[in-house]
Amino acid sequence: MLKGFKEFILKGNVVDMAVGVVMGVAFGNVVSAAVKDLVSPLIGALGGTPDFSGLVFTVNKSQFMIGDFINSLVSFLSVATVVYFAVIVPMNKIMKKMKSGKTEDPTEKACSECLSLIPIAAKRCKFCSSVVGK
Repeated sequence: MLKGFKEFILKGNVVDMAVGVVMGVAFGNVVSAAVKDLVSPLIGALGGTPDFSGLVFTVNKSQFMIGDFINSLVSFLSVATVVYFAVIVPMNKIMKKMKSGKTEDPTEKACSECLSLIPIAAKRCKFCSSVVGK
């Protein structure tokens, strides 16, 4: 029984998943700190103190802490915004460049006769001197 458990724990998938969870928690802490230390004070500077925890309403002696919910909602939206613009948008650009295989505009083209690389503006191949069409 312990042998099977040992094999399960040492499988690559379990170890990879554990590393992913640890990295996710660490990244979550970084994003939460960015929201708490940078985004929330910015919201406070623009629109007043971003703390709604004092907002409550009462129905039949039951208090509804609507302010705490609003704080959580603002925090979630702030984290989602930071993750989208700081991680998702740059990663999408990187992945698009990687999929296209191009990192910048080409400066050379292949000669149709000898397949040597020549400048795009060239009218003749510098290696075989054949006329190169555009």
